[in-house]
Amino acid sequence: MIHTLTPDLEREVERRSGQKPRNCYQCGKCSTGCLFSFAMDVLPHQVIKLVQYGQKERLLSSATIWICASCETCTVRCPNQIEVARVIDTLRQMALEEKATPAVRNIPLFHKCFLGNIAATGRISEPVLMGSYKTFSGDLFSDIGLALNMLAKGKIKIIPPVIKGRREVRRIFREALR
Repeated sequence: MIHTLTPDLEREVERRSGQKPRNCYQCGKCSTGCLFSFAMDVLPHQVIKLVQYGQKERLLSSATIWICASCETCTVRCPNQIEVARVIDTLRQMALEEKATPAVRNIPLFHKCFLGNIAATGRISEPVLMGSYKTFSGDLFSDIGLALNMLAKGKIKIIPPVIKGRREVRRIFREALR
């Protein structure tokens, strides 16, 4: 299949992320350093190429934008200082705004629960995260045996620890959502 360059997506991503996808020359260092590339349907360097080609629908419905952990290993490895994780985060935000159909059904819901958990407690609490995700997804009991085993072995705690600066974390979230 022959693709032609359509600059609309590239311009939008550049405006929103502050990054210049056109500076990518496809060395692949971002993809070889990615800890989660084994689970991605589009590798990080391919994400940048698809941005250049204007393949918005393919990117916004990919699993990759939700699998990315934003660890920024890709960013550190980029010889052109492209913050690949920021580009992927921009695509994730666009997918949420446009209500794009994700490759994995409830992954945007998990993302929302994950961020809500951090905003509430300042860190991740597995029981709170999974409780909110299971409740909102309607899949309450499929992993109950695993949860009970983890509780019994002391791997998770029912009452989440809270960080001292959680009010500051909430303020950061409020400011970011403006």
